[in-house]
Amino acid sequence: MTTVIETLGLTKRYGRTTALDALDLNIEQGEVFGYLGPNGAGKSTTVGLLLGFIRPTSGAARVFGLDVRRAARDIHRDLAYVPSEANLWPSLTGAETLHFLNTVHGSVDEAYRDELVRRFELDLDKKVRSYSHGNRQKILLIAAFAARPRLLVLDEPTTGLDPLMEQVFRQCVREARDRGQTVLLSSHILSEVEAVCDRVAMLRAGRIAETGSLEVLRRLAATHVRAHLDSAVPDLSGVPGIRNVVVDGRLVECDVSGPMRPLLHALADAGLEKLTTREPSLEELFIAQYGTAG
Repeated sequence: MTTVIETLGLTKRYGRTTALDALDLNIEQGEVFGYLGPNGAGKSTTVGLLLGFIRPTSGAARVFGLDVRRAARDIHRDLAYVPSEANLWPSLTGAETLHFLNTVHGSVDEAYRDELVRRFELDLDKKVRSYSHGNRQKILLIAAFAARPRLLVLDEPTTGLDPLMEQVFRQCVREARDRGQTVLLSSHILSEVEAVCDRVAMLRAGRIAETGSLEVLRRLAATHVRAHLDSAVPDLSGVPGIRNVVVDGRLVECDVSGPMRPLLHALADAGLEKLTTREPSLEELFIAQYGTAG
């Protein structure tokens, strides 16, 4: 696999405040990488460092194997960036804005761009000043996807989009991955990350709390178990990895961390009638890590 983004001890301090602390990150070609954390965790600082907009206090960052500061011009030829706030030119129409953005980038798949305009249901004849926040975001997303870059850097890109347009966005991300493009998706929208990402890094206070595939990360949180028994619920206090036990007659619910076998043995001895399990969502993982989803 080809490494597209690599950081080594990447750190950014503002006076006594550490916005990003010794970040080590590797993102491979063709991967959709979710960069997840609450507001203020350091996500946007990371993006700014990768794009060469701000200078690190220490450490290094490379994109396409090139130093992000020394080779910013070469890197940006193969990169498209979508921020959370679209600061566009109010007197231009949507069509004029798209044309200008594609000209600046230097490449555009015009057929795909026209298809995206239809899918995002964007009226290009209106002036930007009349667009809602969501429609301004659509302009940036269409321009980015239509450029067909090797790397898409998306920093909270769906702010203002309604649920139907969020689904269109997710499909565009999947299409980019299928074409071998790499996507860095910085977000605090848990369902968005869960729907499209191959791997996730969970950021807290400028440090990576955990990183891995969704399957690996889900193992960090307990599996929820709901069981119906033929007889009274046995005492589960001695079963390892069990917490949050709730008993209602012959129904028991609990959370299990680690192997399921000890719980199954205890329930089987009591006459297990029906058992269902549910893996934790990314939101539950987030809460397990941070104590809050926000």
